[in-house]
Amino acid sequence: MTKRYVLVHDENKCIGCQACNVACRSENNVPESVTRLQVRIEGPYGNFPHLHFKYNRVSCEQCEDAPCVKVCPTGAAYVNDDGIVSINEGKCVGCLYCVAACPYKVRFINPETKAPDKCDFCKESRLARGEDPACVSVCPTQALTFGDANDVNSEVSKLLDTKLNYQHKVNLGTKPRVYRIPSRKGGINV
Repeated sequence: MTKRYVLVHDENKCIGCQACNVACRSENNVPESVTRLQVRIEGPYGNFPHLHFKYNRVSCEQCEDAPCVKVCPTGAAYVNDDGIVSINEGKCVGCLYCVAACPYKVRFINPETKAPDKCDFCKESRLARGEDPACVSVCPTQALTFGDANDVNSEVSKLLDTKLNYQHKVNLGTKPRVYRIPSRKGGINV
């Protein structure tokens, strides 16, 4: 893989506005009853007047060792040279193995196409044009950073090298490519 696309969600900058969710829906024609991504808001924590919230991005983790790809009997769930976990709807037989195998519970059946769906970093649209994914481009607080982690000069590489970060469920060995900068206390902290 020549590129290693990753996404970083800075929990300190996120305000839970859902602009990312709205942009994703618009860009990818996601029906109202399902979602490719969302920001779950937890809290409030603390005591008044010192309350804060925690903002958790929930989306495909773009695993380098993706369980959904391993269990797909037809190759409909696949990873190309770009490293992005994708779906070929034409090869899908609707077995739902990929949905069941996802340890992050982010795959779903699109009610219109009847095929599995999930975030793909806007691979076919924005990324193909050299643009950032829709969620990244609309974030009003720059809480999302996207890029090639193999490029040592990229903003995302520099961020991962200089900021404490974590990934969800690393103990499963899936090697997720969505990183988080942990919240120090919630809200915007720069």
